[in-house]
Amino acid sequence: MKTSTILALASAVIPAAAFAPAKSSSTKTSLDISKDEILKSPDTTEFGSIWDPLGLANIGSEETLAWYRHSEIKHGRVAMAAFVGWWAVGAGLRLPGDLSFGQSFASIPSKGLEAWDAVPGWGKAQLLLFAGLIEFHDELFYSRRSTHYMRGGVPGKNMVPGLFDPFGLSKNKSAEALARGRDSEIKNGRLAMIGFMGLYAAATIPGSVPLQPDC
Repeated sequence: MKTSTILALASAVIPAAAFAPAKSSSTKTSLDISKDEILKSPDTTEFGSIWDPLGLANIGSEETLAWYRHSEIKHGRVAMAAFVGWWAVGAGLRLPGDLSFGQSFASIPSKGLEAWDAVPGWGKAQLLLFAGLIEFHDELFYSRRSTHYMRGGVPGKNMVPGLFDPFGLSKNKSAEALARGRDSEIKNGRLAMIGFMGLYAAATIPGSVPLQPDC
């Protein structure tokens, strides 16, 4: 199985429990936050009601639900980057210079999976190592510099300095503005996860996505 297939399948593991259930307990636990408080955002009135058809949000404790939400936000961020990257390659955008010794960015194919397969193995290893370092330090800084998201902290909050807001644009925003931004990020991330899997399905199963051009 190709590396691209493995990574795409892994990205499909979307924590559906982050879509809030219609009924949940408001009993406080050691998390100092209830399921209702975790799940009141984002607003999902476009579904007509809170959507959790499998009732996954009722599995486990408030800590488990906080982990679900944190995972959903991270999956959404990766999916947004992957979708934009797939689009940029397909649109013919390329970085200047060389991807590796003797291989220029201009030589990368325009189709998403073919472009990924053209990346040398060590390049893929560097990407995975970089992602692992981000994950490790995010958990480390959560524990040392703030309240961990499974102990009452904000799920999805990035703790790696300069990673998602290098210019400090959110530094002076109010709590309400930050909350609206988080809601928008979750919704955009959900769309990106669906969009990325649509691109992957169209690339691997011809005709599976109506009106989708070859990608």
